[in-house]
Amino acid sequence: MLTLPALNALLIQRHSCRAFRSDPVPRSDIEQILACATRVPSWCNAQPWQIVVTSGSETDNFRAALRREAETGEPQPDLPFPNAYSGVYQQRRRACGWALYEAVGIEKGDRSASARQMMENFDLFGAPHCAVISSPAELGPYGAMDCGGFVTAFTLAAQALGVATIPQAAVASYGPFLHDYFEIPDDRLILCAISFGYEDAEHPANAFRTDRAAIDEVVEWREFPAS
Repeated sequence: MLTLPALNALLIQRHSCRAFRSDPVPRSDIEQILACATRVPSWCNAQPWQIVVTSGSETDNFRAALRREAETGEPQPDLPFPNAYSGVYQQRRRACGWALYEAVGIEKGDRSASARQMMENFDLFGAPHCAVISSPAELGPYGAMDCGGFVTAFTLAAQALGVATIPQAAVASYGPFLHDYFEIPDDRLILCAISFGYEDAEHPANAFRTDRAAIDEVVEWREFPAS
């Protein structure tokens, strides 16, 4: 039985990997990760997730095509991106960004360097695999919410096997391109991608970790006993 300390250890160890080795993950391991991820709950057990998983030349060809699209096309995500980040959400977003820039030696105000780092998203950070996740459009936000559970479970199952991951909304920025490239029907919403493989532990982009808000910052207690 998985203990709470073991689960917590997985959550702490998991991080968004931004530099991968080229070694492929065995298909049997990927199948185990997927099998675990599909055990998450979904509304009415609809299990709305559909996944395209790439490897080898399929990943390399996709990486090259996505990079070209990002350099020349206009972002058109299926799922609208946030209107804004304000207050504490803006603070957390900025803290994450500056921690990454500091790790890779980008100085504040160096917009060309930060733009180059941003484009690493469309090279999939060198990952040997990418999983593109979509949900039926008719299920709307609830299908997307269920798929969020799938993404979380995927990253934890991968971590348990020593496989690094990074969920990427940036890849989903180019919805029409992804629909065409992978022949994903228009009645599905492309939500995100997960790039995954083995971490390049020596790369400076993997040298920082984000923090988490204290429980009392995010929880309002109602009628709980003191003990």
